[in-house]
Amino acid sequence: MMGGMAGLEGIEQPRGQSRATAARWSPAVEDERALRALELFGNPTEGEVSLPSRPESAATARRLAQVVVLRQWGLTPRMTEDAVLLVSELVGNAVRHTGARVFGLRMRRRRGWIRVEVRDPSRGLPCLMPVQELDVSGRGLFLVDRLSDRWGVDLLPRGKTTWFEMRVADR
Repeated sequence: MMGGMAGLEGIEQPRGQSRATAARWSPAVEDERALRALELFGNPTEGEVSLPSRPESAATARRLAQVVVLRQWGLTPRMTEDAVLLVSELVGNAVRHTGARVFGLRMRRRRGWIRVEVRDPSRGLPCLMPVQELDVSGRGLFLVDRLSDRWGVDLLPRGKTTWFEMRVADR
């Protein structure tokens, strides 16, 4: 497993610090920003949320995912961390490679599963790089492949939806 959220900033963390990371990862200020993002952009569980295709939208999408998975769905911090990381990768892909002005984020929950979808107007397919050729840009779908239970790309008449699903224990 990667260094969690800190890994997004390129800081490698020694193993065995997961408890400290978890405590630092979900501080009140991050919660507050997440709730503000929900107010500003809408709730991705209620319908597709449109976000501008800019690098800073990755942070917004992460916050929306965090507040949904952790607060609304009440899943574990570990699962939240994984889901948030994957949302970040999917959004990064949409922003970097499609030249689109906006992308859409949608989150669904059904018995035993959560599903996250990122829709963009490009029909160019993302490619899963072989591990030995990984560079920064190829890392995303490798992570998605490793951390999700299933993922895929659905071509639409205009554009595509890239999605992943994770199994959850229904309490």
